[in-house]
Amino acid sequence: MTRASAINRVTSYFDQGNFRRDLGDLVAFETESQDPAGASELVRYLDEAMAKRLTALGFAYEVHANPIAGAGPILLAQRVEGEDLPTVLTYGHGDVIRAQTEQWRDGLHPFRLVEEGDRLYGRGTADNKGQHLINLAALEAVLQVRGKLGFNCKIVIETGEEMGSPGLADFFRMHKDALRADVLIASDGPRLQPDTPTVFMGSRGGVSFDLSVDLRDGAHHSGNWGGLLADPAMILAQALATITDARGQIRIPEWRPDSLTDDVRRALKGLPIAGSDGPSIDEDWGEESLTPAERVYGWNSFAILAMKSGVPEAPVNAISSHARASCQLRFVVGTDQKDILPALRRHLDAHGFENVKIIPHDRGFFNATRLSPYHPWVQFVSRSLETTCGRTPHILPNLAGSLPNEVFSDILGLPTVWVPHSYRGCSQHAPNEHVLKPVCRDALGLMAGLFWDIGEGDCPKAS
Repeated sequence: MTRASAINRVTSYFDQGNFRRDLGDLVAFETESQDPAGASELVRYLDEAMAKRLTALGFAYEVHANPIAGAGPILLAQRVEGEDLPTVLTYGHGDVIRAQTEQWRDGLHPFRLVEEGDRLYGRGTADNKGQHLINLAALEAVLQVRGKLGFNCKIVIETGEEMGSPGLADFFRMHKDALRADVLIASDGPRLQPDTPTVFMGSRGGVSFDLSVDLRDGAHHSGNWGGLLADPAMILAQALATITDARGQIRIPEWRPDSLTDDVRRALKGLPIAGSDGPSIDEDWGEESLTPAERVYGWNSFAILAMKSGVPEAPVNAISSHARASCQLRFVVGTDQKDILPALRRHLDAHGFENVKIIPHDRGFFNATRLSPYHPWVQFVSRSLETTCGRTPHILPNLAGSLPNEVFSDILGLPTVWVPHSYRGCSQHAPNEHVLKPVCRDALGLMAGLFWDIGEGDCPKAS
């Protein structure tokens, strides 16, 4: 009955091929939340894949209909061992991004787990089936060795995260008492480097929208009408050029945050950004006065995701009638989310672009959240991970991407600590999604050690 025994048990679970088997079973569920035709598969994932495992672990569970009609169901499970014990809430999402089946390379399929070398391929391996499977397996190892967790545990598995988690905030408000806990410890997103654990405590928010210029019906011959008709693509390009300067530095004052404090700067100092698992970063892009880590984790970034005017695949000699750009702002704490698009409207009008329309996207996005890297729970988790692997974790105040951390931090008022089990080169949201086997094995041991340490009773006390 030792910490090492729990870690050895869960690494044996990996070494004997059981993790691969279980992950393959989860990947086989075609849980694309963006496809309404697959709604029954979301229900089946919770009822069949999750319920069986949680029942075996002594959890009582219920699958709830989403408060928003048509959105995916939400599972809430709990194991209560004592009213005087700390309560850990954990989370995962069973839905995956669109399969993009035709774009996967030969020999791979999004809903069939394929092992090649140190990689396990399949949709959801990284985002997020593999990650919540690791945490469930770690809980199981602690129970097998100790006979109990030593703490209370609550689990939420949703099926709509890839759609912006519709209904999740309403569900949390409706079930706030049932979700009461001392801390959220969950897993999503990538490590900064595959061989070193990462801890982050929130995420950047995001807002996406179209900018559109629509001037007339139909295109007109560029020889007959050139110089007489305003060109929507030129107008849109000029409007976009006012949002940032030539190196991408944001020019809208309301989009420039005030939250890059000394504490955040200290936490980000020296963190690795460039690596072998992604493209080379452009040192001369983004906010000039900031380090690369500060730009991606402590600052806002504006991106043009797509642009179109005319028919780029087959251009003709004509002035188009309209132009459109799909845009996105990723933002950190210190940015007023409600004022992002109004500020953009004021900015465009002030620069003479009243005819550029702003069209918000229907897809939901998450707000920005952040917890101090010096919070007691962050320090506790970091020490536990270091004890297990002998390496100091990388600690981020917030992830560069977005996830529904606000429902935990803002609605439940919890400190939030995320321990990701993927890596930046995993092809998340792209064809050929995969996880690294060494990262999965390492993560199983880290989480078993962490859950063991919480059950020892010397974790931070509720404030």
